[in-house]
Amino acid sequence: MEAGFVFARSMALAEWPMAQPQVRAGFPAYSASLPQRPASDILSSAPPSLFGFTKATSPLGPNRSLQTKASYALYLHIPFCLRKCHYCDFVSYPGRSPQEMAGYCRDLEDEMALVVEEWRPGPAATIYVGGGTPTLLPAPQLERLFKAVEHFFGVEPGAEITVEANPGTVDGRKLKILKAAGVNRLSLGVQSLDDGLLAAMGRIHRRRDVYGAFQEARRAGFDNINVDLIYGLPGQTLKAWKATLKEIVSLEPEHVSCYCLQLEEDTPWGRQAEAGVLSLPGEELELAMYREAREFLAVAGYEHYEISNFARPGYRCHHNIAYWLNMPYLGLGAAAASHWGGRRWQNCRDLAAYHHALAGGRLPREEMEILTPRQMMAETMFMGLRLIEGVDLEDFWRRFGVDAREVYGRELEGLYRAGLLEEREGRLKLTEKGLPLANEVFIRFI
Repeated sequence: MEAGFVFARSMALAEWPMAQPQVRAGFPAYSASLPQRPASDILSSAPPSLFGFTKATSPLGPNRSLQTKASYALYLHIPFCLRKCHYCDFVSYPGRSPQEMAGYCRDLEDEMALVVEEWRPGPAATIYVGGGTPTLLPAPQLERLFKAVEHFFGVEPGAEITVEANPGTVDGRKLKILKAAGVNRLSLGVQSLDDGLLAAMGRIHRRRDVYGAFQEARRAGFDNINVDLIYGLPGQTLKAWKATLKEIVSLEPEHVSCYCLQLEEDTPWGRQAEAGVLSLPGEELELAMYREAREFLAVAGYEHYEISNFARPGYRCHHNIAYWLNMPYLGLGAAAASHWGGRRWQNCRDLAAYHHALAGGRLPREEMEILTPRQMMAETMFMGLRLIEGVDLEDFWRRFGVDAREVYGRELEGLYRAGLLEEREGRLKLTEKGLPLANEVFIRFI
């Protein structure tokens, strides 16, 4: 059971299914390698990419384009946390020892070597380290992982390199080491600034930790910080949500992600909701919270560029855009998913199975799927429609050799009539009415 008005989980943490995407009341499920939780800080002189975006039309923003035909996103999953939050169904394991975490990082390096040997992908355009709680690792361990990425893959000049952080697990020293290691984007899992709500969620941090982490990140030199927020929480009011937005904006982050609570069955809150003992806001209140976020952040100078994401000019998340454009990505680590060469696969979720495969010199794949052209077209449509700018019809034709309006003529006609979708300046995009009903649109393309 879940909250009714659901948009998204963090792309870097969610789970991409190996078969057809499961669509819920607001947003299709994604993968631990989809990778925001996720291509580089591209030079304005870069050529158009394989996917046909020019400097003027790229979702990266004006004067930016995707860098080369070989560009891809690289995701590393760190599946450790101090304790599971009450809504969390991500692949993460609380309470593991430093020795176990160090062993896992060695396994990651072994996986890097095998992946490079098989695919020879070249330098990564973006790197995203998600979890779990990546900053639970000691800073030298994280630093070693980045050196391993540089050694095995290489990194494109100006690449966006993100690490997710729980505000309760970072300090000035760790942040300075991360910055020196090349990390140039920090994603703070704030979720709320209400201590009562944070305690109810099972979060390990409190409001004061958010302020401390933010200030230390600025001192360490981070000039690109994202904050994740969740609305639609049990007991949360519209007034409290407005206060959170106002306080967050006062911190002046470059990027804000606002996700509506999504409850999964096998979580404490999911079980409570199923039993009818968890008091959730209704859909009308959730919709009001979403509208408040859009209006308030727009006034504060944030561009709404994707259903759940807002950025100051020049600070859109390049890693996530790679997913929304259905570009190639490689995911490393337990449960991480990859999309490469017309195939999609997912790694073992179980840490012992993950280690056993690598110890035997084998990639830890649990399953692999060869994608059909129809699947790739469908995913390009419903992922691209998450972007406020929508799907570029000319790009779709260049990529697949067919017109999306011919492939999906009947579906588009129905969505036009319902007022959920529109075509404007060569793009298909959600209307104002369609934004809060995005899943009603997405499911038509599956």
